[in-house]
Amino acid sequence: MDKEILLKNIDLVTERLLNLGGSDLSKDRGADGSVWNTGMVQRDFGIEAWDWPQGVGLYGLVKLEEYFGDDRYDKFLDRWYQKNMAEGLPSRNINTTAPYLALLSLYRKNRNRVYETMIKERAEWLVKELPKTEEGGFQHVTTAIGNSSGVILNDGQLWADTLFLAVLFLNQAGQEFDNGTWTDESVHQFLVHIKYLYDKKTGLIHHGWNFHDRSNFGNVFWCRGNSWFTCGVTDYLSSFKTELNPGIRNYLVETLRSQVKALAELQSENGLYHTVLDDPASYPETSGSAAITAGILKGIKLGVLDERYQETAERGLEGICSMIDPDGTVKNVSAGTAIGMNADHYRNISIRPMAYGQSLVLLALVEAVTG
Repeated sequence: MDKEILLKNIDLVTERLLNLGGSDLSKDRGADGSVWNTGMVQRDFGIEAWDWPQGVGLYGLVKLEEYFGDDRYDKFLDRWYQKNMAEGLPSRNINTTAPYLALLSLYRKNRNRVYETMIKERAEWLVKELPKTEEGGFQHVTTAIGNSSGVILNDGQLWADTLFLAVLFLNQAGQEFDNGTWTDESVHQFLVHIKYLYDKKTGLIHHGWNFHDRSNFGNVFWCRGNSWFTCGVTDYLSSFKTELNPGIRNYLVETLRSQVKALAELQSENGLYHTVLDDPASYPETSGSAAITAGILKGIKLGVLDERYQETAERGLEGICSMIDPDGTVKNVSAGTAIGMNADHYRNISIRPMAYGQSLVLLALVEAVTG
């Protein structure tokens, strides 16, 4: 895709992200037009709150800064963290760990001691205090609905989301502070999540695993759930200062290759992926499609994916750009999604402008423009 078009879309999407407001949940509509707001909370919307949608959004700004090679968003980031710290941070859980990814990047530049303490405390908490599943997996604990100081334990559950929202941070913190315990734990988490989420028949990734009934819930292959792995594992592989153990690296790479092979076959004609990947009747979803495209592009650059997937990525970019409104709003982004027991659960998730929708599109565009 033409570089000027990519840069124009980057400017539009970024400006919208920086000024993304909330949403009126009283008027919420599902993809089928029906009223649907179960489990949705105001903090999920806009760029202001401290939770995972905003954390992923801030990480997009960090990646954009890396491309430009400057600090153009550092003041915005610093104000964001200072404001949230002054107002009081929410409960410690997987989702509220996501903002630490961008905080770590900011710390590398300003060496703020308060930020350093926060980063180290969160990494230690993940390793030592976060509830664990069988085999020591990170239990996907989330913020309580309607009470930001409480949590939903999701006892015995592994979610694909965890890899991007918490494990990437743990490894990067381990790399920054030369803490092998944190890095080793991040490796363990990737391995245990693959063990229980990877589907051997299709090569795709399940949204979650429940140790209590030994199931992958509804066995639904969710677009954004898969994208957390595609985008997450390539980012993970590129973040090591010293070489990752070759055997482990090969295991991660082969899992990625199997997944991408399956994803390429499920790509729709418009370049996007359906929110239920193997259900063409479900709506094309932009945030997951963008993260998948970003992961494929990065995988090709790293030399772990075959260059034949460049065509898949180019179609993805065309589809993503077609979902960017003139004001920079990324369309067809599904709202926050808990694990469902059937495909209808995912089909009926509300479509809304979300910080992570803006950001995951940025990740894809930045990977494309640096190609």
